[in-house]
Amino acid sequence: MEIHQLRYFVAVADEGSFSRGAAREHVAQPSLSQQIQKLEAELGQPLFDRLPRAVVLTEPGKCLLEHARRILTGIADARRCVDELDVDVAGHLSVGAIPTIALYLLPTLIGGFQRQHPKVTFEIFEDTTETLAQRLDDGTLDVVLASTCDENPSLERHSLGNEPLLILLPKKHPLAKKKRVQWSDLASEKFLLLHEVHCLSIQVRELLAANHLRPELVLQGAQLATIARMVAAGLGVTVVPQMMVHTEFASGCVAVPFAPPVPVRELNLLRNPLRFESKAAAAFREEAATAFFKLTGIDHTPETRISNS
Repeated sequence: MEIHQLRYFVAVADEGSFSRGAAREHVAQPSLSQQIQKLEAELGQPLFDRLPRAVVLTEPGKCLLEHARRILTGIADARRCVDELDVDVAGHLSVGAIPTIALYLLPTLIGGFQRQHPKVTFEIFEDTTETLAQRLDDGTLDVVLASTCDENPSLERHSLGNEPLLILLPKKHPLAKKKRVQWSDLASEKFLLLHEVHCLSIQVRELLAANHLRPELVLQGAQLATIARMVAAGLGVTVVPQMMVHTEFASGCVAVPFAPPVPVRELNLLRNPLRFESKAAAAFREEAATAFFKLTGIDHTPETRISNS
């Protein structure tokens, strides 16, 4: 069993196609297919069902995939460990972020980081917290920027700070001139929210319920920027994080703070404590806290915690 065979196998499993797997690994498809066949012959089991329009893992393939990922992750970590002997902060970082953070924090964060550490390259993934946490577990991501949500017991959490949530209103809304709004002021408002798979949406729904509000929900969406445009068009109101307020995505709207107790969401950097932390990853963790402060003006209290199940 060769390392490159495992790499090809994982690529085909991820892409669901021999041709796309070969393209990802920058090898000719016949060469990749031949190596997969050799691997299957050595194991004495078919790893894929070759269907007319798809390639699907068999049960032996599913079993091997989990171990193959761990082996490849271990090899990558070993290489990084050796590379750390170099004094430069360099290498590649795979960063995940939930959509309500990625669009507003990552440009500032990665821009500032690369000015300091130009030898670091990035790959960015946007998805829900659950999916990103799974990718941390299986070693395909180095760090994840996430928000208030259920904790994953296997991940290490670094708190970046708490960010206020505000009500986003159309510019001509009667409440737009107020310095503070009460939840009771919103009793008759129509709400626009993200789908329930998003942590911010879950939190807003919980806040509405806690304040005895059952508003009419006129729209659900996948992107907060799109919802903000809908608010500007007068379709309703929504709740947004402070980091969004001063971006072009909130144009045509007014963001008004809530009266105390002010609702907040916690921003966290997540990593897998079983994985080696490169110099680049450690530097990125520190830069994330700085970028959060620059964007929101809110200082943070450093906190590291590994949840225990």
